[in-house]
Amino acid sequence: MLNFNDIMETITMIQDENLDIRTITMGISLLDCADSDIDRSCQKVYDKITSKAARLVEVGETIEKKYGIPIVNKRISVTPIAMLVAASGGDPVKYALTLDAAARKVGVNFIGGFSALVQKGFSAGDKELIKAIPEALSKTEFVCSSVNIGSTKAGINMDAVKMMGKAVKKAAELTKDRQCIGAAKLVVFCNAPEDNPFMAGAFHGVGEPDVVINVGVSGPGVVRSALSKLPEDASLNEVAELIKKTAFKITRMGQLVGSEASKMLGVPFGIIDLSLAPTPAVGDSVAHILEEIGLEQCGAHGTTAALAMLNDAVKKGGVMASSSVGGLSGAFIPVTEDAGMIAAAQNGTLSVEKLEAMTAVCSVGLDMIVVPGNTEDYTISAIIADEAAIGMVNSKTTAVRLIPAIGLGEGAELDFGGLLGKGPVMSLRSQSSQKMIDRGGRIPAPMQSLKN
Repeated sequence: MLNFNDIMETITMIQDENLDIRTITMGISLLDCADSDIDRSCQKVYDKITSKAARLVEVGETIEKKYGIPIVNKRISVTPIAMLVAASGGDPVKYALTLDAAARKVGVNFIGGFSALVQKGFSAGDKELIKAIPEALSKTEFVCSSVNIGSTKAGINMDAVKMMGKAVKKAAELTKDRQCIGAAKLVVFCNAPEDNPFMAGAFHGVGEPDVVINVGVSGPGVVRSALSKLPEDASLNEVAELIKKTAFKITRMGQLVGSEASKMLGVPFGIIDLSLAPTPAVGDSVAHILEEIGLEQCGAHGTTAALAMLNDAVKKGGVMASSSVGGLSGAFIPVTEDAGMIAAAQNGTLSVEKLEAMTAVCSVGLDMIVVPGNTEDYTISAIIADEAAIGMVNSKTTAVRLIPAIGLGEGAELDFGGLLGKGPVMSLRSQSSQKMIDRGGRIPAPMQSLKN
């Protein structure tokens, strides 16, 4: 039975606490678009995306109006394009331009899948695609790119890590007149999930249905608001319990939206990603949740412990609310997209080293971090390797999204606007890792890979 208090609580969450559905993402398989002729393949890609996703934005807007729930982004993820390049050969940038045109046609905010999966080595098309990433991102508006360079089962492909350091740097250089936005649309993964609805890392895995709807929910403001009502002397057990209950309510809303979108579009409902994804808006910050738990500022000693508890409680609450939880699911810590993180980075409380420690216990990894423009590509590769090692050894997804601020040094700021926000250039270690990166090869899989 509908309860008046529940209805009012939901209205308050939406109006005052920044509760939203961050994204509905339609995954589309392009395996049947493979062709030995790249132009024919591109045409098939365009036709399939524009037909399957023709009503995606319209349906999203209908659900928004029907339930009064903001759906911030409508997105598409596709089969890793490296697989199509393997069949067709030719310039992978052609595929990127096709994806961009299709995204523009159907009206979505982003399209992900200009991707390669190279955790154990390169197959046909992989190297060509990775080399094409900087140009592809500089020539497109909606395309996002990701590369999986490691996994717990395979270890870390250090040759790919070296290539990705160069790709990140070049993507920033080619878009330096646009706040180096190219690097902000590129993420390097370890243990990348195949059903992730969030950008820039979304791609449609080969084990997924032909077409599927995945939903990403978000509500850091709701969690913070709930915690602010707890008494000052509430124990951490009580804090965790309240986060769990709040995550349950947030996830139920995602379940509703996903089921409804699936029904209206006539495609299967895949998963809910119950991640707490912040925005630069005041009151929509993961860092502020940690501060509500009891830290003076995010980055203080105790931050990693508070984040571990938050991440665990979010997962427990979400799993109770839906049997279709997947993707990344947990708390995100993208520096430029979180008002509390931005403030902590600006005054030096939050360092890259502290962020790295935090990534061991939360979703994803070193996300949306602005680094000096003169950072060497091998330093970026070394940061990718560090983060991949955390993911590999802990059997979790980790990722790196660094933005070298070309022409700018420590203390300056990049401002992307919108969801991507803004952030200060953060300092990195000056000592070189070049010799290690130049060795190449593969870091072998850890013992925990032998679970069979």
